[in-house]
Amino acid sequence: MKRLLRLPLYAKILVAMGIGLVWGFVAEPLGLLGFTANWIKPWGILFINSLKLIAIPLILFSLVDGISSLSDVSKLSRMGGRTIGLYLFTTVIAVTIGLVAVNMIRPGKFLSAEKRQQLSEAYASDIGTRVTVAHQQKSEGPLQVLVNIVPDNVFGAMSSNTNMLQVIFFSILFGISMILAPADKVKTVKGFFEGGNEVILKFVELLMKFAPVGVFALLASLNIDLQLIGALGAYSLTVVLGLAFMVFVIYPLLLRFLSRIRYPDFVRGILPAQILAFSTSSSAATLPVTMECARKNLGISEEVSGFVLPLGATINMDGTSIHQAVSAVFIAQAFGIDLTVGQQLTILLTAVLSSIGAAAVPGAGIIMLIIVLEAVGLDPAGLALILAVDRPLDMLRTVVNVTGDSTVASVVARAERALL
Repeated sequence: MKRLLRLPLYAKILVAMGIGLVWGFVAEPLGLLGFTANWIKPWGILFINSLKLIAIPLILFSLVDGISSLSDVSKLSRMGGRTIGLYLFTTVIAVTIGLVAVNMIRPGKFLSAEKRQQLSEAYASDIGTRVTVAHQQKSEGPLQVLVNIVPDNVFGAMSSNTNMLQVIFFSILFGISMILAPADKVKTVKGFFEGGNEVILKFVELLMKFAPVGVFALLASLNIDLQLIGALGAYSLTVVLGLAFMVFVIYPLLLRFLSRIRYPDFVRGILPAQILAFSTSSSAATLPVTMECARKNLGISEEVSGFVLPLGATINMDGTSIHQAVSAVFIAQAFGIDLTVGQQLTILLTAVLSSIGAAAVPGAGIIMLIIVLEAVGLDPAGLALILAVDRPLDMLRTVVNVTGDSTVASVVARAERALL
């Protein structure tokens, strides 16, 4: 026990993850589902809620503090251009990887007509509400994304973690205004945000002490149907291979040529954030830990991490983009439809655009996928084929999303000479 307590935090979280996964698989055979739901699952919910509690204050204080510390606005413009450019680049690469993988493996051909009918009947009722939400987003017009960025009430925007882009917009404008205002007039305001940022960071450190308990509780309460995963094995494998290629090939190449951080050191540094992303399936809930890892373990300055990572949690969805590309073509293949090159290019464009402004919460990828399916004329009811395995794949793609955010933050920090 003493040896376990001496382990570093990431090792404790890994141990907790392993125990939680084992518990989750044996809970049903041992008749422990009721005990797990009543006495273990609530601790995981408490941990997630605590992380969500701190997400908006963290963005506000870190962004305002970081931006107001810049000597001029041109540096912010340069950093913002690099960040958005890299995010768009990695998203295009991710969708391309998904399309190549699904066209090579063709997992839709492995799904029998009987299993397709069974899945369609079992999960058809779950599609209606999601389709309605997707239609609302689609009908809002091409510039609605820009309209949604500007809040009509900043306190209303801060009331929900789904409004991260609005909080980021306000924080950036507030920080820029502090730079432009006379230094002697904003000294007190700057001190408030500097002090607030330090308090928030300490808050995150306190929460991380309870991370092993939270991770165990979250994974122990999972209820994954292994039989359905087996039935959709070719599809699941295609998604996993695409995600793995992004994590073990694309990101290491970016770090090797555009940053001086070695990939083993990078993975060791962000491992707590990756495990938490796997446990929560939410980039928003993981954001405080991602920023903590970037600052303390990777040596990325608060100025860069406070700007790049919150933006990435909202607009950079590499794992989700791979999943969308594979899923759209898989559904077409399962129904005997061969998509043309033009339709697959439409998938690429739609997936990239729909990732901007998507909520960094569990299940948001399904809403985005409906928009992608309809863009190429596929019936959203086909989603019933993949809902059975969406939860475990959502966990994996969130890990890729968080890893991509941290990779871009490392590259931008190197370019800005902000690696401590």
